[in-house]
Parts: sequence; structure tokens; C-alpha cells
Amino acid sequence: MFDYQAPENLLKDRIILVTGAGDGIGKAAAIRFAKHGATVILLGRTTKKLEDVYDQIESAGGPQPAIYPMNLEGASPKDYDDLAVTIEKEFERLDGVLHNASLLGNLSPISQYDIETWYKVMQVNLNAPFLMTQALLPLLHQSKDASIVFTSSSVGRKGRAHWGAYAVSKFASEGIMQTLADEEEGIGPVRVNTINPGATRTHMRAQAYPAENPEQLPRPEDIMNVYLYLFGPDSQGVTGQAFDAQ
Repeated sequence: MFDYQAPENLLKDRIILVTGAGDGIGKAAAIRFAKHGATVILLGRTTKKLEDVYDQIESAGGPQPAIYPMNLEGASPKDYDDLAVTIEKEFERLDGVLHNASLLGNLSPISQYDIETWYKVMQVNLNAPFLMTQALLPLLHQSKDASIVFTSSSVGRKGRAHWGAYAVSKFASEGIMQTLADEEEGIGPVRVNTINPGATRTHMRAQAYPAENPEQLPRPEDIMNVYLYLFGPDSQGVTGQAFDAQ
């Protein structure tokens, strides 16, 4: 596991948007960010799940989070502009974005890959983070210390048979991270990195490896150290890097 001990007030007064915040790694990150003082904007497609996370944060005494239901598969550029307008109106700035939401798609050879599924995976895993980042960059520039993290994967660093659109989209996540980090370095407060969570006990992992015993995998809550590091002040100046949570 990534070795980092986060101070209790690490994220005090920070405003962080988490996509896919209703479940899995996104849920764990949102709850942990709030525990360390952040005001978290919970973005996801299922309002009930977001409300459950909201309630957990509130009952634990964290700063009041915000809920923003959004289906990344069907969102238009205007939807991302509306998101930025809402955040600016409520908070005036943004200190972090965790691009966590992803679709697995089909595990099948490229030669047989379903075209509609390919489009859906690329829309959620690549186009949505691009459009959202573009819309939110002005708000991130209003921060004194802003962090963008794209979620990668081991199959986004070395291709593997049958991982199709998911693998290709994660290679693209590494590409947009490197490109944006190079553009932002030295001109403002925004740093940009990727995290590969590794094998973690999530619904997506179970979908990809149905025969695997999930009890042998770390929980999302167990891999949060690198997430805390990258969204806190201790990682200032760290940009363009590909991190592993495990």
C-alpha cells in the first residue's frame, strides 16, 4: 500500500468533486475526504446512492456535502458548463477533482468488440473527464492549490488481451493527464496525476473476475492513502505522475 499518514485536518476548507461517488472507490474517497475536512461534491447517476453517502458524511460530523446527480453517458457539453456555473455560484472555486467514474464494458477481443459498447465506454471513461475538466479548469485556477486526479488501471499502462475499450480508455487517461500536467505546470495552481487503484473489492472487479474471492482483496477504504496525499498540500509540485495505490 502507498505509505502516507494523513493529518486529521489535511483537507480542511477544501472543496473536492468526486465522480462515481455513490459506490466503491468513489464512495470511500468522498467519505475519507470529508473525514479530513473537505467539503465534497458528490457526483453520480443514482441519487439514492449519493444520498446514502451524504447521510454517512453528515452522521460522522463531516462538512455538509453537496449532491449533483449526473449521467456521464448522456451528458452534453452544456451539462458540464451548468455544473461549473452551479459550483461557482455555491463555492466560488474548486480545489480538486477526482475522476473516478468508469464503465468496464465487454471483455472480448477487439475483432469482436461491440461498437455501441465501445462508444459508451469511451464516453464515460474519456470524453466525460475531458469535458468536465475543460469546464472546471477556470474554477480550479481560483484555488491556491488544486489537484486533478484521473483514475487509471494496470491495463492502461500495459495492454492486455480482451480488455478492449476499457484498456484503451485508461491509456487515454494517462495521455490526458500527461498532456494537461505539462500545459498547467508553472502557470498556475493546478497539478494533475493518475492513480491505478489495483485489484480492489468493488462491483466492477467482481464483474471482470467473477470467479475471484473478493474477501482476498483490499476494500476501497484500505487504499485511500495515495488519494489523500494527492489532494492535500503535501503533494504540491507533484504533477504528471502515475501513482499506484497498492
